Amino acid sequence: MRELNIGQQSDLIEKVISINRVTKVTKGGKKLHFSALVVVGDTKGRVGFALDKANEVAEAIRKSLTKAKKSLFKIPLEGSTIPHEIIGKFGAASVMLKPASEGTGVIAAGPVLLNV
Repeated sequence: MRELNIGQQSDLIEKVISINRVTKVTKGGKKLHFSALVVVGDTKGRVGFALDKANEVAEAIRKSLTKAKKSLFKIPLEGSTIPHEIIGKFGAASVMLKPASEGTGVIAAGPVLLNV
């Protein structure tokens, strides 16, 4: 069991990645909901993310933030970068992360740069 320390969460950076409108067509009409994808983390290697839905945008963001803070995990760092190359795949998409020297910044294309 992992113990959650509330005092450490004040230094977390919260970022809303996307908000989607989700509709469900029923016999009585369309039911409108919102989903929010949120990432939280400190700049020291702890990060968490969550996707949640609600009837209103603010409530969806709040629910996602709560889930993301509960799902924090540690990423090993060497200085300010990752220790080795990592390739993550989901469906047809793949993301490659490479270690970089200090001050390099984010080198990415398209949708990645829009959300940084």
